[in-house]
Amino acid sequence: MSGGPLAGRRVLVSAGPTYEDLDPVRFLGNRSSGKMGFAIAAEAARRGAHTVLVAGPVALATPAGVDRRDVRSAAQMHAAVLQALPADVYIGAAAVADFTPARVATGKIKKQPGHDGLVLELVRTADILAGVAAHAQRPRLVVGFAAETDRLEASARDKLRRKRVDMIAANRVGVAGSGFEADDNTLHVVDAAGVQVLGPAPKTELARALLDLVAARLH
Repeated sequence: MSGGPLAGRRVLVSAGPTYEDLDPVRFLGNRSSGKMGFAIAAEAARRGAHTVLVAGPVALATPAGVDRRDVRSAAQMHAAVLQALPADVYIGAAAVADFTPARVATGKIKKQPGHDGLVLELVRTADILAGVAAHAQRPRLVVGFAAETDRLEASARDKLRRKRVDMIAANRVGVAGSGFEADDNTLHVVDAAGVQVLGPAPKTELARALLDLVAARLH
């Protein structure tokens, strides 16, 4: 929609999981389907925004009018997001790995006789959300997501403060019918003014409600 409410704006969205390779066969990953981030990107494009979607490895079709850039690892997503700046809005809906293997084996890791376990050394990945918030080309609005199993709003407020972003959309994971892999969700959107609860609703509806909040902040 060329004349939509986000016409002339540049919206950058990250979505899906990241896969951190252990060897040519195995990786560390998570259960993110990318559905929430793809719904946000689709709705942003529908509202007239020039929309860039940095997508982890997911089996989802590219939304109409969206510039999609595929990545696999947290390091690749970090580089792709920073490369896509400047933007008016960044919405970090991706479930980015916090840790990655210190070393990637060149061959398949095999069971060793006499050894019943395997010890992996993991190192921290770059913090994409905080990096965008501190960037010289910081978007006018930086929105992060928080996948939590408990203390939803308290964790979101802490993340809002630590990462110096404008909004955190927290959602509960590990329960049936919500969060990862589900079509529906509930978002607790935390900003300096307080908390707004969106849903429960399909992720397509939540994308519309969240972008209503984004558009209101931009104006």
